[in-house]
Amino acid sequence: MFHKEIYVFDEKKPVKVVIRTYTEKDFEALIKIQQESFPPPFPEELWWNKEQLSNHVSLFPEGALCVEIDGRLCGSMTGLIVDFQDGGLEHTWSEITSDGYITNHNPNGNTLYIVDICISPGYRKLGLGQWLMQSMYETVVQLKLDRLLGGGRMPGYHRHAEDLSIDQYVEKVLDGELRDPVITFLLRCGRTPVRPVKNYLEDEESLNYALLMEWKNPFKPLE
Repeated sequence: MFHKEIYVFDEKKPVKVVIRTYTEKDFEALIKIQQESFPPPFPEELWWNKEQLSNHVSLFPEGALCVEIDGRLCGSMTGLIVDFQDGGLEHTWSEITSDGYITNHNPNGNTLYIVDICISPGYRKLGLGQWLMQSMYETVVQLKLDRLLGGGRMPGYHRHAEDLSIDQYVEKVLDGELRDPVITFLLRCGRTPVRPVKNYLEDEESLNYALLMEWKNPFKPLE
């Protein structure tokens, strides 16, 4: 079971935070966070359901993390292990996560793949997403995996799609000419780009693209 206590800052005020493994008693709160983060017209069938959450804590509890302040859950992050090779770069979120049920979790795989990260809107200024990501990096190291990997949606792309290809858009974000809410956040977390993937997820803002981004385990020897 994962458990650590840290302090974050609400402007100048230190705030104590607990990051830990989520369990069955947290399911209602986790679903509420999804509802707050993705209100209608976001389809509610895409919120976590209890069967998915049950799979997370039974199949791979090391990849089921939540963050709480004063006993209140305010965010979560979920992953699974896959045996990932470069030939698998073209995939969808649905395929690689078994529609969020992670029934394809492979304990003998080499990659911790991120299924979801979600922070309740009222807590997003505290940097909790970065601390959850850091905690998953620690899990990668502890399990001696090669890397953490996941697809980041690009909600800023639709504003530039008429003028820029997806590769050009990513290049401008990396050059600092453009800021994308998700990709810039993941860069701040230490993730590095691998390549864009088309038809990753139904997402009008990203035109269904995602950018695969990884964090390589620094304790694994380079090949």
